[in-house]
Amino acid sequence: MSSRGWILFLAMSIIWGIPYLLIKIAVDGVSVPVLVFTRVAVGAAVLLPLAMSRRTVTIVRDHWKALLGFAFFEIIAAWWLLSDAERHLSSSMTGLLIAAAPIIAAALDRLTGGERLGAKRILGLAVGIAGVAVLAGPHIGGSTWPIIEVLLVATCYAIAPLIAARHLADVPALPMTAVCLGFAALVYAVPAAVTWPSEMPSTQVLLALAGLAVICTALAFMVFFALIREVGAARALVFTYINPAVALAAGVIVLNEQLTPWNVAALVLILVGCVLATHRRAAAPAGAATEPTRAAPR
Repeated sequence: MSSRGWILFLAMSIIWGIPYLLIKIAVDGVSVPVLVFTRVAVGAAVLLPLAMSRRTVTIVRDHWKALLGFAFFEIIAAWWLLSDAERHLSSSMTGLLIAAAPIIAAALDRLTGGERLGAKRILGLAVGIAGVAVLAGPHIGGSTWPIIEVLLVATCYAIAPLIAARHLADVPALPMTAVCLGFAALVYAVPAAVTWPSEMPSTQVLLALAGLAVICTALAFMVFFALIREVGAARALVFTYINPAVALAAGVIVLNEQLTPWNVAALVLILVGCVLATHRRAAAPAGAATEPTRAAPR
């Protein structure tokens, strides 16, 4: 990988590892609809001018059902559940639970007629599920619903790429992302207006919202697209394995969240499970379609 590739890779590892920290800060000062609307509206405002063209209009006309489905699972439902769950869970635990998304994706792909799972991938599913159990087990009872919410987010993040692979494979990432953020902004406009804060949030909350919208959404996508151009879609996605560690470290260092042996053990098990569960027996031949890129941070 080139020096530019490594810089972009490290940038994405951090940029999409810190949303959980910023959500935890922001959700204490504004409602969930306001938080999500801020993210998607700013992201759409930045990306739509870059993506707007006659081709984008054609893409919306020809693929609007799939785009709506993708936007629902990847952004509209996922970001609501994620933000609501972080009202009760630590940011580090949330980031670790979301890391189960590739494991769920592998299982869903097989259940919906995708690639058959070999012994190594089945082992990966088992190891990853064990990691989730290690992480969530001590919290079952008092925080059951927030944990379920995060696992639903991971499921949404697993469903969305399947929609992209099967119905949006010929749609470029930039217009797809911009249009989906625009869809989400329209959905959240009224709920955000109804729950808009009556008083100005604290400076800390405003900075967290700005970071989520500008850095973790708008800037993140531009850096992500640059990374894809530099190293390819398949290699670009490797940074997703580093995000949980960044989320864990950010929560512990910035918010003084507790670092327990359970967290460390769960991180190791989930990451090992992800690597094994997403293993491919052989590289795709030249010219073959690559795995769809994600259109939203975890």
